[in-house]
Formats: sequence, C-alpha cells, structure tokens
Amino acid sequence: MSTPQVSAPPPFTGRLSGHGGAHAVEIARHHGIDTMFTLSGGHVFPLYDGAVKPEPTMRLLDVRHEQTAVFAAEGVGKLTGRAGLAVVTAGPGVTNAVSGVATARFSGSPLILLGGRAPDSRWGQGLLQELDQPPMLEPVTKRAWTVHGTDGIGAAMDEAARLANGAHRGPVFLDIPMDRLYDQAEAELSAAAPPADRSPEPGRVAEAARLLSEAERPVLVYGSDVWLDGAAQAALEAAEELGVPVVTNGQGRGVLPGGHRLLANRARGAALGRADLVIVVGTPLDFRLGHGLFGGKDDFPLAKVVHVADSAEQVTDHMTPAAAVWGDLSAALRGIAGAAAPSASARRWSAEITEAARAAAAQDSDALASGADPIHPARIYGELNRLLDDDAVVIGDGGDFVSYAGKYVEPKRPGRWLDPGPFGCLGTGMGYSAAARLTHPSSQVVTLMGDGAAGFSLMDVDTLVRHRLPVVMVCGNNGIWGLEKAPMQMLYGYDVAADLTPQTRYDEVVRALGGGGELVTDPEEIAPALRRAFDSGVPYMVNIATDPGNVYPRKTMGV
Repeated sequence: MSTPQVSAPPPFTGRLSGHGGAHAVEIARHHGIDTMFTLSGGHVFPLYDGAVKPEPTMRLLDVRHEQTAVFAAEGVGKLTGRAGLAVVTAGPGVTNAVSGVATARFSGSPLILLGGRAPDSRWGQGLLQELDQPPMLEPVTKRAWTVHGTDGIGAAMDEAARLANGAHRGPVFLDIPMDRLYDQAEAELSAAAPPADRSPEPGRVAEAARLLSEAERPVLVYGSDVWLDGAAQAALEAAEELGVPVVTNGQGRGVLPGGHRLLANRARGAALGRADLVIVVGTPLDFRLGHGLFGGKDDFPLAKVVHVADSAEQVTDHMTPAAAVWGDLSAALRGIAGAAAPSASARRWSAEITEAARAAAAQDSDALASGADPIHPARIYGELNRLLDDDAVVIGDGGDFVSYAGKYVEPKRPGRWLDPGPFGCLGTGMGYSAAARLTHPSSQVVTLMGDGAAGFSLMDVDTLVRHRLPVVMVCGNNGIWGLEKAPMQMLYGYDVAADLTPQTRYDEVVRALGGGGELVTDPEEIAPALRRAFDSGVPYMVNIATDPGNVYPRKTMGV
C-alpha cells in the first residue's frame, strides 16, 4: 500500500547566499518541493530566477488563474502529504488565491502560498497593488505574515514549511516585499527544534478500547487525516483485526479498497443510524457526519462517540464525546486495536452490515446500466468503473454530478480520490488534475465535473495542454445548478438563477484550447467515448448530456 510522504527532512543547516528569491527556493527544495505553481507577476520574478538557475531546476508550472495555482499546490499536498508551493503576485494575485487557501484550511491540506508585496522602501506612497495582505489570510491559515529582511527569508520559508507539514496540517501564507526579494544577502541557518512527541496518551487509548470492547454495534469512520497522517496501513490493519464495519469520507476513501467486506459506505445509513458506538478517526464531526449525532434510527438509542484526531485542537468542541484520543494516528489505531476485544454481538453486527452493503450494491445495478434517454447520471459511473485501473486518480469537482460519484465510485487504493472537501469550493478540477498528473505520471487521471463547475476553471485546460498533462475530463451536463434548483422549488415553488444552457459544447472549448473532446447524448456511446479519451494522450473531455430531472437524492444541504 502506498503511503504519503509525511516524514520531515532533516533540519536545514548552512549558509544561504544570493537574492531573496534564491533563499526561498533553496529552502523549498530542502523540504522536497520540486514544482512551483504560479501565474507570472513582476513582484515575484526573483523566485522564478531562483527556480530556473540552479541544477536541477525547479519546475515552473504557470496557469491562467491564480486559484488554479493554489488548487494545484493543495492537490500535491493532498496526494503526497507534503506541502505544495504556489507563488502569486501582489494584490489581485493574492486575493484570487483566497478561496484555494480556505479550501486547504478546511481540508487540512499542507500548502505554502508565497505572495508578492509592494516594496518596503516606498510603502505608503500608493504603489501598484499596495495592500497589507496577511490580515486577509490570517482567518484561513495556520499563520500569515510578512518577512521584511532578505536575510530572514530562508528562516521564514523553513518555518512556513514546518508549520504547513506539521499536524494538524494546513496552509501557510508568507508575503515578501518586492525589494527584499531582489536584494542580495548572506544568511546562516541553524538547526530547527525537533518536532514535539505526538504519542497518544495511553489512558485515552485504553478508554477508547474499553468502549469498543463493550459495544454491540460499533462502526469506524475514517477521514482524510488517516491518509495525510500516514496512517492508511495502520487503519486497514486495525479494521481487519477488529472486524468492525468502516465508513470512509474525503481522502479516507480507498483506505479500505472498494469491494472490501468491511467497507460499509453502501450501507452507511444503517451502519451509522443503528450503531451504539462510532469511532471517528481523522475527520471533524461536521455536517458530513451529522455533526456527530449517530444512532437513533429504527428506535435505537443515540450512539456513543469516540473522536480520534491528529492533534488536540482537532477534537470536537461542539459536543462531548465519550472518549477522545489525539496524536499520531497510526499509534492511536494500533493501540486501540491491540487493546480491544470486540464482542460476539459486534461480529454478528458486522456480518449484518456487510450483507446490507451487498444488497444495496445489487440494487444499484439497474441505475448503473440504465438505458434511459436522457442519460441517467449513474450510467456514466457504471461505464467508468469498468475502465478504471486500480491506481487511477479520480477527482470530483462539482455538486450534484459528483454526489453520484461519491456513491458509485470506490477507489481501490488510498490517496487516489480528490474532492474540494467540506469547504465545497467549485473550480478545483484543473488544479487538481495538474497535481495528479505530475504526482502519478503513469496512472489514469479522471476529473469529474458538473457543467456548473466547468465554468469556474475550464480555461486552465490551456495549462494542461501547454505543459503536456493529459487527463480525462467527464462533464455531467444537465443544464442546471442541480444542488440549487430542486431545493429552491421545494421552498418557494419556483426557482431562479438555477438554469444553464442545455448541452453547451464544453468539449469544443477543450478542443479550441488544444485538447480533444466530444458530446455524448446516447447512453450506448458513453463507453466508446471514454475509451477514446483514455487513448488520446491529451486533455480530453467527454461531455455527456444528462437528465436534468434526475438529481441526487440528498438528505442534507450542509446547513
């Protein structure tokens, strides 16, 4: 099983010389960064110079909108567990990046954003794009600050990387005045302090194990931090040792491969609704998990909750769990599994949920093979699942259409599913596509997007074409904002601002930008079109006209 690269490099010690951009890039290299995602701006030219001068050079991947640069860097963080790097120019470059940074914060993705800044030497004189930027980024970063001395850039960059990559992971913003980036300096860096011990408290682990041993209907929930904290293998082993049903979300998807007997996603309602104990590992108790209210279905009582987090500040504070464990997730999971002894009732419960999941999957067969005209969205996933390799990277960028993907696509490996996470920001698709192709150059990369999401970032197909990054894009084109139209009709009896033009030729946009694509209106043509896309070797869109009357049956809007 692949695991993210969560181990930190040895501390950087030594001398830095040259201009400020060279200092920053050398430290970025030390932290394993090999790609700079950017959109060109004069405030940050020294960073480019620092990237292309030394051998081996750092890859520069320039995009058409700063949000794509940030989403690409965040995608690298999600795929590898180590911070990606985005560089944007001052003013609008930074403000265009904010949604991507917020997405990283909500997802716990390690990310470093470097921003240009008007020069210190003339600050306050009404310079181009003169804006004090860190206060805007402070609410959505682990830290946001300005470094005012060229000789301090290296140390600040080192701190940014360690903050971003340390649990709980997240984005860090550093802006550097233009003159300080261009200035020359010498700097000596000493070893950083060793990271703090993250061993979970034995008493808390023992209490979680005791609750699990006493439970009759336990469920494990694995979220993104299981992957990002390097605990995927430990999580799989713990589930199999305990024999407990597992529900996954976010980048927890794939920790138990699709088809695993303990994977309960297809019986999620029964598992979480009838459980008497839910152990939630590596994900917040947010709207995706009913805010931590489990059980209560079919006259069953509410379940006890154990929250296992990668750091103390991630433990829920809007409710009081029966137990809480924090620290290294591999150690926590191995400790709980080693000390717990699930009951005979728990084993019978697990078999019951396994059967429920199998029955639900069997009921899907009609939808996945639907010959309906207009096309049922599920038919797309029925065809796609037959073509996906075990190591495929699947990216979801959309609302209604991607909700179907969450139901029908189960990754075979961890770290191979990317979505915007709980912030729900559309437009991640092209950035995530670039990150996935660079990180997994020999794997299939499939980006699923609704026609709404396509409007946010499709121009960055140009980026994929220019940098020769072939990906397959599948657009579920139903001509509406599916997450909004039906709820507004339910509330008001009408809807506004919820329609798009039916069968817009997004595939022709991709072709105009140098890729390939086609429109599909016949369900029997889905599979041949997908095969052509995978064989094309270019960014290729399969634009599929789907039924606007067939929207995903959701139970919550997250509010």
